[in-house]
Formats: sequence, C-alpha cells, structure tokens
Amino acid sequence: MAFLYVWTVFWTSDTPSITIIALSASAALKIFHPPLDGTILGKLFAAMLIITLTYVHYRDVKQGGNLQIFLTIAKISPLILLSVAGLFYLNSGNLHSTLPIVDPQSTLPIVDPQRGIWTLLVAGVAATTWSYAGFPNVLYMAGEIKNPQRNLPRALIGSALGITLAYTLIALATSAIVPHDKLLESSGSFANPFQYLPFFAKFAAPFLAIAAFISMIGAASACIMVQPRIQYAIARDGLFFSTFKHVHPRFHTPDYSILLQSGLAIMLLFVGNIEQLLGYFTLSYLLQNALVYAAFFKLRKCDDYRPTYHAPIWWLMVFLAIATQLYLAYGTFIAYPIGGVLSAAILIGSGLPIYFYFKQRLTNSN
Repeated sequence: MAFLYVWTVFWTSDTPSITIIALSASAALKIFHPPLDGTILGKLFAAMLIITLTYVHYRDVKQGGNLQIFLTIAKISPLILLSVAGLFYLNSGNLHSTLPIVDPQSTLPIVDPQRGIWTLLVAGVAATTWSYAGFPNVLYMAGEIKNPQRNLPRALIGSALGITLAYTLIALATSAIVPHDKLLESSGSFANPFQYLPFFAKFAAPFLAIAAFISMIGAASACIMVQPRIQYAIARDGLFFSTFKHVHPRFHTPDYSILLQSGLAIMLLFVGNIEQLLGYFTLSYLLQNALVYAAFFKLRKCDDYRPTYHAPIWWLMVFLAIATQLYLAYGTFIAYPIGGVLSAAILIGSGLPIYFYFKQRLTNSN
C-alpha cells in the first residue's frame, strides 16, 4: 500500500498538482495579457514559474520555508477580507436561488433533469476535491520538523479544521456577494466577488488577478518543497528508483527528487488542459486516500505501531473515510472528461508489477 501510494502521488496526483497550479497561476494574469490563458505562451510562463520555485527549494530548505511563510500570509489576507465582507451580504438574496429554465441558445451549463440530487452533489464535490489536497503533505517533511510527535498531530488536525472553515467561509461569502447566474457563467474561470464590493469595484479585476496569482504561487511552492521528500524516503528503503535518494552534498536537499518531479510537472504542461489534468489528478488523489485509510487495519496489528494520537471509534472512521473516497471517485467519471480519469486509473494499476520488481530486487540484495 505504501508503494502504491508513492507511485500514485508521483505520477498522477502530487506532480500533476504542480502542473495544474502553475497553469492556474498563468491564467490568473490573463487580464494583463490574455495569451497567458490556454496558449503555448501561458504554458511557457507556467514552466518558468516552476523552474524559479524549484531553484529556491533546491538550494535551501530553510530559505524555501521562509518563502512559504511569506507567500502564505500574502495569499490568505485577501481571502480573510472577502470572508469578512461576505458577512454584510448574507441578506442579499443571492443565497436563495432556483434552477432557471435554460434557453437552448444559452451558454450556461444545463442541469440534466434525469440525474438525481445525490449524483449532482457527488460530481460537484469530486470536482473541488483537489482544492483540499495539500494539507496532509506536511507529513512528507516529518524528518525535518522539530518534535514531530507533538507538532504533526497539531498541524494535521489544525490545518484540516482551518482549511474546511476557510473554504466554507470563502464559498459562502462568494455566493452571497455574486449573483447566482454570474457564478454559473464563471465556470472554468475565476468568479470575482470583489467587483460587487463598492470600494474594490474600480480595480476588482486586477486585484483578484494578483491575489489569485499569489495564492497559486504559494500553493505551487508548497508542493515543490514537500512532495519530493516522499519519493526520497521510499527510495532510501530500496523500493523506488535509487536516483531519488540522492542528497545534495552542500545544500542537504533531495536534489534529484526535486528536479525530477518538477521536470515531470513541466512535461505535463504540454499534454493537456486544466480540465483533463484535474480529472487525471482527482481520481488518483481519492484512490490514494483510500489506500492510506485501509492501511490502518494492517498497521494496528503491527507490534511497532505506536501512534502518539489515537482516533476515537477508529474502525468506524476508517470505514466511512474509505466509503467516502470511493463514492467521490465515482463522481470523477461524471465531473471530468473520461480520458483523463482513465489515464489515471491505468497508471495507478501499472504500479503493481513495478512494486514486485523492486520487492524482488530488494530480496535478492539481502
């Protein structure tokens, strides 16, 4: 399960997340230069962003950490502002909307009346899962964190609650401020609630563009910083390509792992658009979560499994967690182009023979 998790995150979730975020960062600046969205120029600009952030994290983990703190503060500030502003618009009427009868000539998405509310709901939730995907990645840095037994549970529980609260408030504020039909029209791009706020109306578009760009840069920086550590860790155990366990003699970073992951992320820029990549990413992310949760049944039987935090009614929580991930995985086939989803499924399945290859090689060496 551990190998399949790493195989999945490298090929189909963690690495593509860098690609998706870099493309989104480029698209966010289209107001200043329209060709940055969906063109080869936009992809080249996204590649430049990945290279720049890779250089920072390649050279120094402390310098990369300081950059991450700065970007985090910069990206959450406008979101906090939006959440507070949304409280004054709760009675705007925008939160109470019915599905309109859509004109055949309209460009708005049409809701299929044959699909039930639960089908629509699971598709909608699956389509936004990737936005929550980053918070467990702090675990990849466990070997470089002070007092991980104390700090990691606090970080995980605190970030899960904080992210859920923040996203809920942001979604609520946006829905309260922006008319429902305008939200539908923004499908595939950013909805701009600031243009409906009197103080920001005149410069709402560039303000949102810069805020979104900073947010995406912060997310991409975090991915490039933490994600190569998991390939490095499993390579040290002899169950992944040995190149990934190399450590830079001067900077003390997993340099080859960082470079290879960023290199693959850049390659993915030129093989699909954001919608295809999101479907490719989301299925894999949900299935890798199911692998993590299923591992609890095995871990609790191991003599050396001594966690510092014990979840209450763990078996029920694990069962519900696995069931939720599998149900949302079904939702990806509704929400995204089938090509990207099937590509992820095939790549995940290819990990089994690769695992047995590494396992046999490790056995022979011992």
